[in-house]
Amino acid sequence: MIRSTKSTKLFLRAQAVIPGGVNSPVRAFKSVGRTPLFIRKASAAYIWDRDGNKFVDYVGSWGPMILGHANPGILRAIREAARTGTSFGAPTELEVRLAEIITRIMPSIEMVRMVNSGTEATMSAVRLARAFTGREKIIKFEGCYHGHGDSFLIKAGSGAMTLGVPDSPGVPAGVAAGTLSAPYNDLAAVRALFAKHPGEIAAVIVEPVVGNMGCVPPADGFLRGLRDECTAHGAVLIFDEVMTGFRVALGGAQQLYGVQPDLTTLGKIIGGGLPVGAYGGRRDIMERVAPAGPMYQAGTLSGNPLAMAAGYQMLRILSGNKLLYKRLEQHAALLEEGLRDNLRRLGLPYVINRVGSMFTLFFTDRPVADLAGAKTSDTAKFSRYFNAMLEQGIYLPPSQFEAAFLSTAHSERIVEKTVRASAKALAAVR
Repeated sequence: MIRSTKSTKLFLRAQAVIPGGVNSPVRAFKSVGRTPLFIRKASAAYIWDRDGNKFVDYVGSWGPMILGHANPGILRAIREAARTGTSFGAPTELEVRLAEIITRIMPSIEMVRMVNSGTEATMSAVRLARAFTGREKIIKFEGCYHGHGDSFLIKAGSGAMTLGVPDSPGVPAGVAAGTLSAPYNDLAAVRALFAKHPGEIAAVIVEPVVGNMGCVPPADGFLRGLRDECTAHGAVLIFDEVMTGFRVALGGAQQLYGVQPDLTTLGKIIGGGLPVGAYGGRRDIMERVAPAGPMYQAGTLSGNPLAMAAGYQMLRILSGNKLLYKRLEQHAALLEEGLRDNLRRLGLPYVINRVGSMFTLFFTDRPVADLAGAKTSDTAKFSRYFNAMLEQGIYLPPSQFEAAFLSTAHSERIVEKTVRASAKALAAVR
């Protein structure tokens, strides 16, 4: 049994001063039936909690730790930046350098604006799309999560789905009415919405690979179909690459699938683990952003020097090593095949969805290509599996409806250890 005395005491203290005892809902571990672990430190592929338990980490701060935790080069960049100050509220060379490397790497981004989170990036991108088109409605997809902005908490994924809260109180009816939803991977539904609301739809926003109802890849032709529909109807196509940007390929999902959006939102990974986000895209759209144009968006900490230094170093490492993504793919494929072998031997119904180094195991015998498919997963079985893996020293996302991630620090030896642990855990929850 893993020790949890200190984490349990901390959770009790936290509940007195923090709503639910956590600062983001999925961290509460409600769907897996236990109190959360409070993390003390992390290094490479491992995390340690307050009770001294050591785990192989497949959460990776929900995606950005593609180089593993506490990467020496990123830590060095942060220390060097901190020596000159932590925040200026004024331009720095670092933000220019990061913007330049992003525009070099991401296929569709000609200009980029730094913000402080993925949520801020998606909110700003939608506002910009509305300003550019002069329209108000947006289309999003059921089970996709684009942060906690009012427009997005309609049939959302991530914590809203995990906790069974599909629509949030506090979202004005007028805002909700401006958000149209369609099933993911359903082009016919998108075409029907454009037909029903001619000249009213400002944007389609999509996770090109969903990570927030578990990992769900796009069907063949789906992203290309969205591109064609937006072009035909004068709407802005927004790829939310907060999870997939620089993760599924160096140039993100848009490079992997060969489809260019008009706007892209980024987060997580471009700060090397520090709080940061960005939105960018076509020059003619981005030049509508103040002070170049009339669409207002601002932030005192946008372009924070610590985040810029960490992100620049992260992208330098990712773009400077041609073997990095090849190794990630090899180790992720090894893990997937090992999990499949374990599940086949036990005769358990399952679906494993994987795109590059992000993946999810669903306990279902139905394909998982949309929210309806994800909901067929046996969440009680997942809860037992999560806890059994924890006992084996493996830390997975504490929700059936969240993607897991590998890093370059997940060596072949660590992957083989995970496969062996999975065999024991699956036998225990069969």
